[in-house]
Amino acid sequence: MWETIKDIGFWLKETISWKVLKRLIYLLIVLLLLYYPVGMFLIHKIDASPDFGLEYSSRGSNAVAVSVALIDREVIQNGWVSNDPIFKPGAFLDNMSNFQTGIISAIARFSYELVDQLGRTRGSSAVDPDLQEVSGLLQYAGDIWWWNPSTSLMPVATSEQQYSKAMEQLIIYNERLARGNAVFEKRADNLLATLDRISLDLGASSASIDSYVKSGFGCVLDLGADDLFFNIKGQAYAYRLILKALRKDFEQIIATRDIATSWDEMEVSFNSIIAMDPLIISNCEVDGLIFQNHLASEGFYLLRARTQLKEITNILLK
Repeated sequence: MWETIKDIGFWLKETISWKVLKRLIYLLIVLLLLYYPVGMFLIHKIDASPDFGLEYSSRGSNAVAVSVALIDREVIQNGWVSNDPIFKPGAFLDNMSNFQTGIISAIARFSYELVDQLGRTRGSSAVDPDLQEVSGLLQYAGDIWWWNPSTSLMPVATSEQQYSKAMEQLIIYNERLARGNAVFEKRADNLLATLDRISLDLGASSASIDSYVKSGFGCVLDLGADDLFFNIKGQAYAYRLILKALRKDFEQIIATRDIATSWDEMEVSFNSIIAMDPLIISNCEVDGLIFQNHLASEGFYLLRARTQLKEITNILLK
C-alpha cells in the first residue's frame, strides 16, 4: 500500500512540474475568490413588482391564489436563501433573506384569518383541515436547513419543504373551493376582521422601527438597519398583493359600501413602501442635515397605510 502511494507521488512529481502545480493552486484560489461574489450576484433577487399576481385569477379565492404564487416564486423559483449554510453564496444575502422572510410572515398572518374567519361558515363551524395545516406549516422557522447538529444529529425538514407543503395545501383548498367543496365567506365582517389583523401586524412593525431608531444611530454604518428595512418591505409587499386580491374577492361589498376610493389611497401608500430601494440603508438622525433615516421614511408610509386600513374598517363597521 505504502509503496503504491509513493509510486503515485513519484509519478505526479515527474509528470507535473512545480511551475504547473503553482498555476493550478493560483487558479483554485482565484476560483474560490470568485465563487462567493459571482454566486451572490447570480442568486440575489428582490422582486417587489406591484403588478405581480395580476394574471392569477381564480374561481376559488384570488387572495389564496396570489399567496400560492408568492410562495412558489420566493421558495421554489428564486430559491430560499435564509437557511443557506456558510458554504453557499446565499448565506451572505441578508437583504434577500429578510425580504423573503417578511413575505412568508405576512402570508402566515393571512392564513390565521383563513382558518379563523374566511374559511369557516361561522365561528362555531369546523375548521378546514387543509387551512389548519397551512397555518402550522408557515410558522416553521425560515433558517432550518436539513442538518443542524445543535438540535439533532438526524436530518430534519427544511424550511423550503415546509413552505412548499403549505403551498400544496393552499392549492388543494382553492381547488376544493372552486368545486364548491370548501368555504370562503365573503361577508363584510370577515373582510373587516382580516383588515384588522393586517393593521395590527403593520402596527407591530411600526413599533419595531420606532424601537430600533430610538435605540441608537448607526447612520450609514448601521449593519442591522437594512435587515429590518427589507423584512418590513417584504411584509408590506405581500400585504399589498394580498389586499389587491382581496379587493377582487370582496368586489361586491367594496362597491356597495363605497370604499373604493379609500382602498385606492391605501394601495398608493403600500406602493410607496415597496418602491423604496436605496443603495445603502441609513439609520441616521431623523432630522439629519445630510443623510436621511430610511427606516423612519418607511415607517411613515407604513403608518399611513395602517391609518387608511383603519378608515376602511370604520366604514365597514357602519
